[in-house]
Amino acid sequence: MRNFLKSVNRIVVKIGTSSLIHPNGKINLDGIDQLAFVLTDLRNQGKEILLVSSGAIGVGMAKLMISQRPCEIPLQQAVAAVGQAELMQIYNQRFLRYSQQTAQVLLTRDVVDFPESRSNVINTLEQLLAMGILPIINENDTVAVDEMDHTRKFGDNDELSAIVSQLVKADVLIMLSDIDGFYSENPTKNKHAVLYSTVSVINQTLLDQASGEGSRFGTGGMVSKLKAAQRVLAEKSTMVLANGKPPRIIFDILAGKEVGTLFKGEKI
Repeated sequence: MRNFLKSVNRIVVKIGTSSLIHPNGKINLDGIDQLAFVLTDLRNQGKEILLVSSGAIGVGMAKLMISQRPCEIPLQQAVAAVGQAELMQIYNQRFLRYSQQTAQVLLTRDVVDFPESRSNVINTLEQLLAMGILPIINENDTVAVDEMDHTRKFGDNDELSAIVSQLVKADVLIMLSDIDGFYSENPTKNKHAVLYSTVSVINQTLLDQASGEGSRFGTGGMVSKLKAAQRVLAEKSTMVLANGKPPRIIFDILAGKEVGTLFKGEKI
């Protein structure tokens, strides 16, 4: 049923903060290195890869040795500014180990909402892909806030990854999290929770089954992932939600193996 994933070419991968930061708050360097290895190998196979990466605040917290996510917006933005620079330095180091050039792309909601700037974003991403460069995309947390008449914030990087998939007309969005897929209930609270293999329609019942918020280092929860999947399904496209520890699971997903939850549009 998933054999079509073997032939996809343009792939957006979203990595969550929980896959980049250990539970103790330290940076997961091994996980980042594995991610760089996997994505570079896919590039070597001729596939076009875009990475949407969370983690700016989480990495900033580690860098500044802050144990709890700050509540004040100016402090969050300051921590994100420190963390984004550190995160890109780590990414650049790890990807260059495998001779893969990367580029940083920071977006805010208003950029993709206005036609001219939206076109500019698409052109930039398309040019980077044509040059064989792997874009690493994140929300510009230092300026992304909601104002009364000017919305700059996406909400979280789950939604951002779905929007990026729309912009570049990706064949599949692979969303890596700290959970094996979408369950009927929270599997950490109910061992009898059932993992959904395939979801074709997201209704209120499924949204009600989604629960909880993200880790103390990130913002995403299962509801945000379902809403991202809604956006993908509306485009008659595909999303796979899987556990990103380790990132090599991407190979299994693209081999058509039954891992994670497949959100499949009608025209697949």
